[in-house]
Amino acid sequence: MEVCIHRGAKEIGGSCVEVTSGEHRLIIDLGLPLDSEEVDKTLLENIPGLLKSEISAPPLAVIISHPHLDHYGLLPYISPEIPVIMGTTARRILNASEPFMHSGWSLPVCGQDLISQESFVLGPFKITPYLVDHSAYDAYSLLIEADGRRLLYSGDLRMHGRKSKLSKGLGKLLSGKVDTLIMEGTTINGDNDRYFQSETVIEERMVQEFHNAEGMVLVNTSSQNIDRIVSIFRACRRTGKTLVIDLYTAAVLAATGNNNIPQSDWPGIRLFVPQRQRVLIKNKKLFGTLDEHSKNRIYMEELELIANHTVLLFRPLHISDLDKGDRRANGNLLKGARFIYSQWSDYSERKSFDEVRDWLDAHNIKMTHIHTSGHASIPDLQEFVRTLNPGCVVPIHTNSPESFNNYFSNVTLHADGEKWEA
Repeated sequence: MEVCIHRGAKEIGGSCVEVTSGEHRLIIDLGLPLDSEEVDKTLLENIPGLLKSEISAPPLAVIISHPHLDHYGLLPYISPEIPVIMGTTARRILNASEPFMHSGWSLPVCGQDLISQESFVLGPFKITPYLVDHSAYDAYSLLIEADGRRLLYSGDLRMHGRKSKLSKGLGKLLSGKVDTLIMEGTTINGDNDRYFQSETVIEERMVQEFHNAEGMVLVNTSSQNIDRIVSIFRACRRTGKTLVIDLYTAAVLAATGNNNIPQSDWPGIRLFVPQRQRVLIKNKKLFGTLDEHSKNRIYMEELELIANHTVLLFRPLHISDLDKGDRRANGNLLKGARFIYSQWSDYSERKSFDEVRDWLDAHNIKMTHIHTSGHASIPDLQEFVRTLNPGCVVPIHTNSPESFNNYFSNVTLHADGEKWEA
């Protein structure tokens, strides 16, 4: 079994791995780099058979480990004839998200669904997905078997979220049965060997902030970080706050198909549709989606009246609506408001965040950072490797592959584009 990490050997995001047995190939993940300002299709051109115009035989399938852009973002540009395999719920989430993406962006829909611990065969490959804990819902590690060898691709995983038992249990389940572990090392940079806060701790910190807030609380987080939305909603219930979401978030929550996940029609949740989404609904004829989630709809006039009892799941598209509402309410809508940034801190340092930062400064709204990583800490990765006991560890999804040698004894480094035997 031959392997090539096309991208990700020395960067976080943009992961793409090709596995070959004889004349048959699999592509695992096909992501956009995290720092990509625009789509770079060079990777697709370097992998034979991905583009529709090519004569080369296509891969048997593209398997997506989880629904984050840095793992699936190049999918819209491949030949629609290539099967795309991903988790059942992950596919629903991406399909629900698609209407809210920029115009002309669509995902291939053909391909079977991953079901945890249910093996399937593609050509010479036996593939077994294992559901793991990650900030993306429905995320998998993938065991690939061929030519008498076993390769485990970790995907992105952690051991401190609400599904931590899944990731911790994987090491025990496959202990001593893996020849090569391709393991993500997002947190491995030689300067971060501590455990991370759990989602339970994040919830407690949210409770404290909500209790102390005099006005509306604005929480900026990803609508696809389901664990975080659960933490926010639980904190709202404990503090008597109403959680206000937009239509995109409502659609993603519904796509989980999980009755234990907060939904738009639950008590304590209201739907506010900002102007930019109203335009989108009209242009893309999303009236059915709006009707589905309108039971608890709230309009700006009511939001002004209950502002100090609300937590708004904030997105930059809310700014114009909040400004108009604040002017109409003579400054009372945002009086005493707090802003909680609940994402990776590096995102807030990018130019794309300048509009939000300037807006917060203009309204004298303080920003607090409450977040925990979607990726495993170094001690957790060390325990995972000790328990799994693979033949060797190959770094991926890391800015510092050489630092793996500081924490693991059986590391083998491979560069992007290098072919090697698993």
